Amino acid sequence: MKNDRERKDRQARKARFSLRSSRALRSFFVLAAWVWLVAATPVDTMIDRAVAIQVSLSHDKMDGVSANATGIATDAESLGKPGEKIVAGAMALQKAKKIDEAREAFGRMSEALVAYLDAQKQKPGNGVRVAYCPMVRKPWLQKDGAIQNPYYGASMLTCGSFKP
Repeated sequence: MKNDRERKDRQARKARFSLRSSRALRSFFVLAAWVWLVAATPVDTMIDRAVAIQVSLSHDKMDGVSANATGIATDAESLGKPGEKIVAGAMALQKAKKIDEAREAFGRMSEALVAYLDAQKQKPGNGVRVAYCPMVRKPWLQKDGAIQNPYYGASMLTCGSFKP
């Protein structure tokens, strides 16, 4: 009788352990799927960095421009051949010492990034839109709201419009 009881206790413990481990495993897979879905892709990171550069240049500053350009170049390299023009523009931007040089390089990089997004039929998302400056005939990415032109800064801050 004692052996039967011990055997039943062991089976009950195994069943509880099995149930707990299957719940833990299920939770792990749900969490892993969620992380995979919300994890930032290299393209998302490039967009965020491009917006940060746009904000600095629109305020006539170089704060964070070089570091963000380096990050964009690294992320664009992971895209292979389609990212080559983005890398070239980002590297030129990373090396820029004067704001005029930075704005010119930002224009090349922005053209390449927007062209890449268009080729992939991908929208920037997260409230980021493509804007366009008719004076320099170049696009840029920025958060929705009032236009803040990175190519002219304070001298023509509101020059441009969002693309539909």
